[in-house]
Amino acid sequence: MLATQQLTEFLAVVADRPDEAAAQHAAVECASRALAADLAVLTVDGGVAAAVGLPADEIPVYALTAGYHVGRPATLRAGEVVYSLAVAPLGGTSSGMLVLGRRSGDFTDEEVCLLRGMARVLELSLQALHLVEAERRQSEENNRLIDSLQRRQRLFDELSRVQRAIARREPLQRILDQVTGAAVDLLDVDIAGLTVLEHDEPNRMSLISGAGIPEPVLARMQQIPVTSLGVAGLAILGNELVAVDDYASSPIAVPEMVASQIKSVMAVPVHENGVVVGAMFVGSYTEPRSWDKAAQEMLLAFAEHASLAVTDARTLRDMNASFHDALTGLASRSLFVTRMENALGSDRPGGVAALLVGLDRFKVVNDSLGHSAGDGLLTMVADRLRDCLRTDDTAARLGGDEFAVLLPEAGSAEAAMPVARRIVSAMREPFDLDGHETFVTCSIGLAFGEAGELDAQELLVRSDLALFEAKKKGKDQFAVFEPSMRESFQRHLEMEADLRRAVLRHEFQLRFQPIVRLATREISGLEALVRWQHPERGMIPPLDFIPLAEETGMIVPIGEWVLREACRQAARWNEQRGAGQPLTVSVNLSAVQLDRTDLPQLVGSALSDSGLPARCLVIELTESLLVDHRQETLERLHAIKDLGVRLAIDDFGTGYSSLAYLRRFPVDIIKIDKSFVDDVGDVPAAAALTLGIIQLGQALQLSTVAEGIEDAGQLSELADGNCELGQGYYFAEPLTSEAMQALLFPADPQ
Repeated sequence: MLATQQLTEFLAVVADRPDEAAAQHAAVECASRALAADLAVLTVDGGVAAAVGLPADEIPVYALTAGYHVGRPATLRAGEVVYSLAVAPLGGTSSGMLVLGRRSGDFTDEEVCLLRGMARVLELSLQALHLVEAERRQSEENNRLIDSLQRRQRLFDELSRVQRAIARREPLQRILDQVTGAAVDLLDVDIAGLTVLEHDEPNRMSLISGAGIPEPVLARMQQIPVTSLGVAGLAILGNELVAVDDYASSPIAVPEMVASQIKSVMAVPVHENGVVVGAMFVGSYTEPRSWDKAAQEMLLAFAEHASLAVTDARTLRDMNASFHDALTGLASRSLFVTRMENALGSDRPGGVAALLVGLDRFKVVNDSLGHSAGDGLLTMVADRLRDCLRTDDTAARLGGDEFAVLLPEAGSAEAAMPVARRIVSAMREPFDLDGHETFVTCSIGLAFGEAGELDAQELLVRSDLALFEAKKKGKDQFAVFEPSMRESFQRHLEMEADLRRAVLRHEFQLRFQPIVRLATREISGLEALVRWQHPERGMIPPLDFIPLAEETGMIVPIGEWVLREACRQAARWNEQRGAGQPLTVSVNLSAVQLDRTDLPQLVGSALSDSGLPARCLVIELTESLLVDHRQETLERLHAIKDLGVRLAIDDFGTGYSSLAYLRRFPVDIIKIDKSFVDDVGDVPAAAALTLGIIQLGQALQLSTVAEGIEDAGQLSELADGNCELGQGYYFAEPLTSEAMQALLFPADPQ
C-alpha cells in the first residue's frame, strides 16, 4: 500500500475515536498493521499507554527508548526474542514515543518517515481531544473571557463545532469561514478576516477568509506585501498580538483602511507547527474601542483553532506529497532529516556535514519572468546540485528557494569546503529560461558535527546561522559555522525587536541637509534623512538599521512617516519664505516601498495632506533598484511622475547599465556619487570622469547634483564644470528641523 494511503487510513482510524485512550489503542494497532510490525508500543510520560504484541506490564520502557536517546540503533530483548526498533517522538501536552519492533529485518528510512508522520497525526488528534476537553472544562468554570454564562456557552459551542469540523476533515475553507464568522458574532465586531502567507512568496499574503468584508476589498487583498497590511502585517512580522484602539492616529495605519472609516483593529498571528503562517484580525467601524484582555484572549482562542485547522490540513497535504519534492525530485525535508539523524547516530568514524543553500536573486526571477520560469529555475538548480555531489550524498529541497546537502562521511568542515565551492561556482553560470539568460547566485551555510555528539536539529541550526552570516557578508559565497555566530544572530534579533518597537514608539527623527546652487551658493532644496534615537543606545547610524528595516519590511511604515513629515516640514518652510523660489525636498525610496501597489496614491496623499506642490518633491532611487525592476515598477514610477513629482537617481555611476536606464526611466535628476567627488580636485582622471557625467546630464537635459562636497577645491572644480547643484559637509551637515530653521531664517527667533 502507498505511504499516503497508509497515512490516510491511520488518520481516519485515529480521528474517529471518541477519547484519548481509544485513540491511543487505535494508533498502535493501525501502525503495527501498516508497517508489518511484530510489536507496537505507545509511551506517555514514562509509562506504557497502549501496546500490541506484548503485554504492557512486560515491556521495559527504559530499554525500549534507551538506544534512541543516546543516538544509537534501537533494539529490545524480550526473553529469547530481539526486536529491531523504529522510534518516533510525540510532542504536545505530554511527552512520549511511538515505537515499532520487528523480530527480523530493520526498518527503512522511508518506513521511519512514515512512522513519524503517524506520530504527528496522533499528536494532532490528541491535541484536538485535549482542546475539546479543556474547552468543556472551561465552559463549566467562571471563565474570564466572557462575563455571562450564555456568552461562555456560545463560545464553547462555536469552538466545539470547529473541533468537530476538523476531526471530520471538512473542507478547510468551510472551517475558516466558520471561525471568522463566529469571531464577528462573539466579539461584537464589524469585520473579521484571516490572511496567510503565500507558499512560494512568503513576503506576500492573501486574504483567504473574511466576514463582513465587502467583495471588492476581498478581491484586492490577494498577493499583497506583508508590510502593506498594517496591523495584520505587523502581527505576522512580530509574531505577537497587535491591538490599535484609535486606528486613524496610528503610525501603522493603512490609508485605505482609514478612508473606509474603520476605528479600531486587532490582529494575532496564526501558526503552523509553531511557525507564523498568517494572521487573524477583527475591526470595528462604529467607534474607537478599547481591546480589553477578555477580547484579546477570545481572539487568541479563535486564532489557535484556525492554526489547528491550517496545521491539520497542511499536514495531510504534506503526507500526500510523499517523501520527495514534487517539483525537483530531490529528497523532502522529512526524508533529509531522517537520513541526517541516521548518519549522526551511526557507529561509523568521522562526522556529518550539512550545507544549507539559499538562492540570492530568486525573487527577482519570479517577479520579472513569472512563477513558471521560477519553477524551471528551481528544477535546473536541483540538477546542478546533483552534479556537484557523490552517490552517497543527499540533496533536498526544504521549501521555496532553500536547498540542503548532506555529506554523511565528511571527516571535517574543511573536507566539505570543496563541495561548497563547487556549488557556489556552479550557480554562477547563467541559466537559460525560455531564451532569457538569467544569473542567480547562491549563499551557503556549512556546519560539521561528529557522529553521536549532536542531533540533526542542532546541525541544521548551525547551518542556518552560517547561511545567515554568508548572506550578511554580501551573498554569492559560503560561510562555516563558528560559535560566535549565535551571539551575532542574537544581536540581530534584538535589533529587529527594538526596531519594531521604535515604529510604535515614534523614535525616529528627520535631519535635513541643504542642496545648494553652486553658481550662487543659495539653498534651493533639502534632502530628508531619517535617524533613529534609541532610548538606551542613543543615535543609531542609518547604515546600522536601514538594511534591517528593508529586510523586515519595517521600512514601509518608517518610509511613509519620512515622506509625510518631510512634505509637511518643507511646506511649512516654503510658507515662511513667501513668494520666493520654493524649496524642494528629496526623499529616498527603498525597493520594498517601490513594491507597494498603492505607492502613487501614498505620494499623492502626502502632498495633499501637507499642501506641498508636487514640483517641490523629489523621489530618490538607487541605480541597483532600477536594475532589478519589474514592468510594474516602471508603471508605478510613471504614475508618480504624472503627479508632477520629480525623480532622481542617487549614487549615480556606482551601479551598471546606467545609460540604458537613464533612457528608459522618467528621470529628472542624477546625483553624482561621493566617490567621484572625493578625488575631483586632486586626481585628473577622477575630474575628467565627473565632468563627463555632468556633460551627460546636460545632454539629456537632466539636473546634476554632486554629493559629498567637503572642501573649496572640490566646489571650484564642480562649479567650473557647470555642475548645477551640490550638497555636503562643506555647506552643512544634516541638521535638525530647529537648526535648519535657523539656517534658512537667521533673523527668525524660532
